[in-house]
Amino acid sequence: MHRSVKDHEDFREPGRAPRPLRASPPPRTIPADSIPRTALDQDALRVVSRLEREGHEAYLVGGCVRDLLIGRAPKDFDVATSAHPRQIKRLFRNARVIGRRFKLVHVVYGEHIVETATFRSDPLAAEPEEGVVEAATQGALDDLLITEDNEFGTAEEDARRRDFTVNGLFLDPLHNVILDWVGGIDDLERHMLRTIGDPQKRMAEDPVRILRAIKFATRLGFHVEERTWEAMIANAPRLARSAPPRVLEEILRLLRSGTALGAFRMLRASGALRVVLPAIDHFLGSPDDPAAQPRAETFWRLLEALDNDVHQGYVPSTAVCIALLYLRIIEREADPATREGRGAPPDLLTVTGEVLEPIALQTRLPRRDTARARRIVFQQRRFTQVGTKRFRPLLFLRSEDFPEALDLFRLRVAARGQGWDLYEGWRDRYRRFRTSPPEAVAAEFGSEPEEPRRRRRRRPRRGSSAGNARSAGAE
Repeated sequence: MHRSVKDHEDFREPGRAPRPLRASPPPRTIPADSIPRTALDQDALRVVSRLEREGHEAYLVGGCVRDLLIGRAPKDFDVATSAHPRQIKRLFRNARVIGRRFKLVHVVYGEHIVETATFRSDPLAAEPEEGVVEAATQGALDDLLITEDNEFGTAEEDARRRDFTVNGLFLDPLHNVILDWVGGIDDLERHMLRTIGDPQKRMAEDPVRILRAIKFATRLGFHVEERTWEAMIANAPRLARSAPPRVLEEILRLLRSGTALGAFRMLRASGALRVVLPAIDHFLGSPDDPAAQPRAETFWRLLEALDNDVHQGYVPSTAVCIALLYLRIIEREADPATREGRGAPPDLLTVTGEVLEPIALQTRLPRRDTARARRIVFQQRRFTQVGTKRFRPLLFLRSEDFPEALDLFRLRVAARGQGWDLYEGWRDRYRRFRTSPPEAVAAEFGSEPEEPRRRRRRRPRRGSSAGNARSAGAE
């Protein structure tokens, strides 16, 4: 079942010399009897079976194995194999090679994608002795940042280069066994989150692992091992060097996880919030400042309301996530009594732009999401506005942003603990607007006034009698 490193030499990148072999103990192998066959993804099994038939090693890896062992339904099933990306592409006509920093293959079955990656090895030097990384200089730690990760290796090397032990387990579905090179089974049983290898080195290699550690700890209810937590605190400033889109992606995952409240408290405790979302950290103030406590509490209540909705199946859009994160800051800047910006507060739409535009530049948030977040914050005042000639509810209901604006209003009402009847009124009104025939909508909400049509003056053709007469008159 397991092949030697020599068997993999043909799969290495051209021009790279093979690494020297070193003896290592075999993995801990345990039966996968606790995982029902029906819980496995059939498309992923097809990929593993085809690769095995062609003489390659192939396993289900990472989060799907972890989730299966603790009784959760995995969202994705990823495959790791000894086959080179080009070899995988040749085996599957429905495959495409993607990525630059990390080349992998997407095997496509209709709308479903099975992510298939070649075994990787650590692109950096061998694991240092205990204490070497702790004694390293600031520059040496900065040099650990991984910018390219296409060094192919063996299954064991691939397991050891992963971030946390609970994510380093491999499942061989054809032989129904789990392979554990990193002690992940023991940590799963202890409900512990621990890095593979030296925590300082792992966090310095990729500081985004700090955000991933917080995501796993809060979602799975695991406690973070002490040395791993210390490394997270020490390396939090290095998040400033990480790619902004990756950081934003992890923040959005935290917000959609159903444990946003716990995750953001943990972000703050580790010092990561000050780096990735400095405006929010500043808004929350010092934990020792009694004057900041009520203000911070309004923010925590919004996250709590979001978690409650996510547990009921709600998936917030990117625009709602951004609007929710910065809503309290926008409200502060729009109030003359609390504004920290220069001069008197301008109109609400301008204030929203003042707050969100720098964030969009910092995180490289797409402009469409920024503009949408601005509009749904601005539209919150509509929900308490009385219908007049200047504000027509029917036009508001027809607006493209209404559903997201209503989502944000619901979260605000839940966080404030009042105004639920008002939310239900708008929700029911929107439901009737969508399901009722046009005549009923017009009867309830009133028809829209038609804009007067402008009569276009017909231009006379050159040489016509009317045109000549007009020219003569002008003369």
